Amino acid sequence: MTRQKGQLLGGALLALVLLAFFFRGVDWAALGRALRDARMLPLAGLVLVTTLVYAARAWRWGALLRPLGRVGLGDLFSATMVGFASGLLIPRAAELVRPWLVSRRHAIPTSAGFATIILERLIDLITVLALFAVYLFVLPTPAAQAENQLMDLVKLGGAVTGAVALGVLVFLLALHANAERVLGLVERILARFPSFIAEPCGRMLRAFSSGLAVLRAPLSQLGLIGVQSLVVWLLIALGFHLNHAAFGIALPFHATFLLIAFLVVGVAIPTPGMVGGFHAFYLLALSEVFGVERSTAAAAAVAAHALSNLPVLVFGMLLLGREGLSLGRVAEATREGTQLSEVRP
Repeated sequence: MTRQKGQLLGGALLALVLLAFFFRGVDWAALGRALRDARMLPLAGLVLVTTLVYAARAWRWGALLRPLGRVGLGDLFSATMVGFASGLLIPRAAELVRPWLVSRRHAIPTSAGFATIILERLIDLITVLALFAVYLFVLPTPAAQAENQLMDLVKLGGAVTGAVALGVLVFLLALHANAERVLGLVERILARFPSFIAEPCGRMLRAFSSGLAVLRAPLSQLGLIGVQSLVVWLLIALGFHLNHAAFGIALPFHATFLLIAFLVVGVAIPTPGMVGGFHAFYLLALSEVFGVERSTAAAAAVAAHALSNLPVLVFGMLLLGREGLSLGRVAEATREGTQLSEVRP
């Protein structure tokens, strides 16, 4: 069995376990009624807002890439949609596909683009933690929220994750500020290896370091990226709020900040298409924290997962041809563990 097949099998089994937890104690008849009676207009709004989320992600990615080169919004949106769609179907594909697609049309090395993806993930995490802190310490607590042991664990997890995220950001800043010293040390170590290993590794490391160039951007550029990140996550929150409205779940808009914190944990579980982890943690937040009836909460989770991924899959598959890719080509590259820059359409 190949490593990729083993990962897929393990992820599928984990998804089944999480789905068993998700559906445990759910009244199937009530679940069906909740889905059948859901209001269509807010659900259509969720689909539209999700599309805007990925357009905003593409806009922000352009700002992260700006020190490396200017990339048009059309190319950014196409690479973003194809990348995220591939990631739903093929493990590890999203991080590789997006920078490679940009590198094919612009003079931006794939490794440098990959560094911006790492920065993007870190910025996302910091933004989510900031909204979580605002929810906990600034905004009024929703009347439906239960104070229980789960919330204590969530607060502890948020504090630990925030410390780790800030530590990683400080490390990246230090790495970029002392790039030549670090690169020189690594290259001296690589000099002991054969040239066919040392030379590509050295080039890749230098390109990766150049991808961190935005860390030295002017404050105005960094401020723009901060605003863009806030736009991305407020749009995500709006989508979940519309989903709640569709199922008659009366929670304030800022309750979605806590839901998002739960979902960040859920989608980090390595299952195909985020199945299981997303559902289980959505259900936990609504039923255990906000006291939403379990079948209604489960219906909302099913709808949110399906409709927030639908635009990604539709746009991703439509734009796949534009990029000269096929799912088989992406699967082959990830299975072999190669850089997508080595794959030719």
